[in-house]
Amino acid sequence: MLQIALCDDQVEELERVTELVKAYTRLHPELDSTVRPFQSGYDLLECVRNRGGFDLYLLDVMMPEPDGLAIGAAIRKGDREAMLVYLTSSPDYAVASYRVQAMDYLLKPVERDAIFSLLDRAAERARAAMPSVTVRTKDGLAVVPLAEIVSVESGDHAARYILADGRTLTTGTVRSFDEVAAALLGEPCFLRVGASFVVNMLYVDSMTKEQFTMRGGMKIPIPRLKRGEVRQAFLDFMLQRGRGV
Repeated sequence: MLQIALCDDQVEELERVTELVKAYTRLHPELDSTVRPFQSGYDLLECVRNRGGFDLYLLDVMMPEPDGLAIGAAIRKGDREAMLVYLTSSPDYAVASYRVQAMDYLLKPVERDAIFSLLDRAAERARAAMPSVTVRTKDGLAVVPLAEIVSVESGDHAARYILADGRTLTTGTVRSFDEVAAALLGEPCFLRVGASFVVNMLYVDSMTKEQFTMRGGMKIPIPRLKRGEVRQAFLDFMLQRGRGV
């Protein structure tokens, strides 16, 4: 999960950059990203104290006290790993931003390409920290981040992993699909759908009573006797995600 905080006292710029970040997160559902905008540094720091920190902070430099540099210094006292990025109308603040080990700075007005490139780098760091699973195929072992798995299907005494980049990994003979599923179901985004499928709900495009349609068009049937249970689990997951935005 990539939790992003954005702080800028200029409402129009805050709303514009928030929409750019949301556009990026829609293109990368596997990151399970959330973005939370703040117009005040005090509100951001209060949120951090009460609910915990974020993975990535996008901070305007020039704000009423506390300004972006003071906010970054306060965050750094309790979090050495968070990614700090400054938004500024002047590159003169670049040196000051590195005093709090800032990841980068972006010149305002922030352009789509610039922030998408920055978010790509942040996403790579987030993926590196994500849990993974080792899949034994006929070609050897493959270490696959859980966030890149769209679904897993049981068939012919093997398991087929469908990945977000379009690849399919097929295991050798597995003793039990339950063991394969257990390696995934510890993460809240995975849902067992009957005896033969596990789906990553972050990749679900739509759901009907009879099936999930995954991103890319794959259809996954929902067993008749499991429809109520599966539907409720999916709705609960989506509701929980909404609360985190």
